[in-house]
Amino acid sequence: MSESAISTKVWNIAGVLMDAGVSNQDYLEQITFLLFMKMVDENSELPEYLRWQNTHALQFPDTCQWKTLRSLSGDELKTYYERMLSILSKQIGMIGEIYRNAQNKIQTPLHLRKVILMIDSVNWGSLQADVKGEVYESLLEKIAQDTKSGAGQYFTPRALIKTIVRCVNPSVGKTITDPCCGSGGFLLSAKDYIENRAKEQKIEFTGEQMRKLQYGTFYGTEIVPSTYRLCLMNLLLHGIGTFGGKSPISWADSLATPPSAEQLTDYVLTNPPFGKKSSTTVEKEIVDKETGEKTIKLIKERETYSRPDFIATTTNKQLNFVQHIKSLLKVGGTAAVVLPDNVLFEGGAGETIRKNLLDTCDLHTILRLPTGLFYAQGVKANVLFFDKKPASEKKQTKEVWIYDYRTNIKHTLKQNPLTEQHLLDFVECYRPDDRYHRVETYNAETNPEGRWRKFTYEEIVTRDKTSLDITWIKQGDEAEDISLSELIGTIKDKSDKIAAAVAQLQNLLANIEE
Repeated sequence: MSESAISTKVWNIAGVLMDAGVSNQDYLEQITFLLFMKMVDENSELPEYLRWQNTHALQFPDTCQWKTLRSLSGDELKTYYERMLSILSKQIGMIGEIYRNAQNKIQTPLHLRKVILMIDSVNWGSLQADVKGEVYESLLEKIAQDTKSGAGQYFTPRALIKTIVRCVNPSVGKTITDPCCGSGGFLLSAKDYIENRAKEQKIEFTGEQMRKLQYGTFYGTEIVPSTYRLCLMNLLLHGIGTFGGKSPISWADSLATPPSAEQLTDYVLTNPPFGKKSSTTVEKEIVDKETGEKTIKLIKERETYSRPDFIATTTNKQLNFVQHIKSLLKVGGTAAVVLPDNVLFEGGAGETIRKNLLDTCDLHTILRLPTGLFYAQGVKANVLFFDKKPASEKKQTKEVWIYDYRTNIKHTLKQNPLTEQHLLDFVECYRPDDRYHRVETYNAETNPEGRWRKFTYEEIVTRDKTSLDITWIKQGDEAEDISLSELIGTIKDKSDKIAAAVAQLQNLLANIEE
């Protein structure tokens, strides 16, 4: 069965879950639970040398067997499945993390059995890790594209991620961290880039390098429990980590504490969550000290972070992430971070943090992005690339190169989505293999519309509030026009949301009447 056929089959499973009344945001999580049960069952029956996780066999308890689950129906099936979820949540390693506090959202046994049989019809064990990973990624993207689901909150456009990774040019043997890793897109793209680069250069990794890629290269943190689960499965499907091994991803608040010496990293690739203030409601596991019983409670993220390694205290989440990323980098390390416009021009703590970044790091590149790239509508974002330098009295940033891929550029998620080809000129200007011989395309007399321009440290620090929000290309009148297809798409999305809300209200009323 081809990769596209399997992707379609998995997406059809999501369709069954919709019919079963499963929330759009829960499609992937529910598929994850069952998919892993099937793959563990297949894996345990293979000879040792063929096992996907061949360091040691992972065996589920006798009370958690896929074959038994597949043979049941009705209430007996539902009861057995829910008991499986409870038992697996107590297992060690990544598998236990995936099933942590897992709940069955498929309340109708008929639908549950249908999903189980659909998953059972594919021999997942025969698929290579990259194929399994691509199938899972395709489902992530489909769900993120469904604007009604809200799943886009943890999904950065893959074309942008691949471009960023290509510019950073990570190498084997170095560590790569995403402090708010979502579904793991940056980490997986970096792994793919490192492996493909080696193939292009006809370099064969040693056994130690291969082990390093699987166990000692990729790290991250994710605060949202459901997204954390999705990331763990995504990594496992791409050959990072092991079922029973320690998770390379932490379920925690990245900003809560300074990184330890062991957590310092060579590369930080990330897209911190949008939203100016740290006041997002999140789930947190609470353990009763007397009974040991675990419960999930909704709490507010802390409003401010007072850390000894921060030079400014602020409620601005993105400014805090800039400070955290700088702390997380080893000296000589490189960061590429997606940030909204306010980080470039906000006064007070913003100005203090920007000035410190320019003085202590080499902030060498800014990519200005247009709207229409992210599932959060209307976001104006940028990518900041900087290297952490040793402590010195000298100002570490000499020049900031800015590529304006925003002015007079229009993208939409469906009619005109961003592709790697759109950013190819930026990559060529960036010169990943030799960025010290860059050439401006801007010229005041011959090419005032050139998108690639450099600014000296002196030019920037004399700007009001040390603002990095710089543009020089004349805005065309047509850039503000909304196309008919965009308008129709917006109306359709709003109509779908209204229809979904009406359907939910009708179901609620029906339950009340009963």
